[in-house]
Amino acid sequence: MKIIGLTGSIATGKSTIATICRQLGFLVHDSDRAVHEMLAPHGQAVRQILASFPATTYGDIGSEDSGINRPALGKIVFNHPELREQLEEIIHPLVYQHRQKFVIRARQSRQRAVMFDIPLLFETSGQHLCDYVIVAWAPEYLQRKRALMRPFMTAEKFDQIITTQWPQDEKRRYADLELPSALGKADTARRLKKWLAGTL
Repeated sequence: MKIIGLTGSIATGKSTIATICRQLGFLVHDSDRAVHEMLAPHGQAVRQILASFPATTYGDIGSEDSGINRPALGKIVFNHPELREQLEEIIHPLVYQHRQKFVIRARQSRQRAVMFDIPLLFETSGQHLCDYVIVAWAPEYLQRKRALMRPFMTAEKFDQIITTQWPQDEKRRYADLELPSALGKADTARRLKKWLAGTL
């Protein structure tokens, strides 16, 4: 079974590509979705995060019954690399376990190929888990425009996020398929289908 990594910087069309892949019949493991589940009420990571970021020190970030308040937690860790690393030490092993269970189920159902949707694929050396890597990309002006249309996004927050991600040009150099998203969904789907037909 082949594993295709799907990645891309913020607002470059990765989610749209993941949707197209599902429509084409591929099983897709969504790392972001897995994390959201882990931070939801009684989620797998909630108790450990609450213990690591106590309200007495960091303020209220949620409870087991309500789950983790992600914006509140984000404000705590975003400008403090040591705290972000502390959070990642909790989250990343759980995501890895979640993904391994996904792979086992996919092998059992005899899938020819599956996809790992991992926003920080290169930043976490996840490319080594994959047979191929697809990188979604968009011109910087369009990327910024798309990002700033998102709820709760600001120019400052966008700039901070960009600093935690590899530059798009660098990601594209390591891609088996550079998939642009600026020309519309139909164009993206056509390029993707052509590559898949010639690769798998």
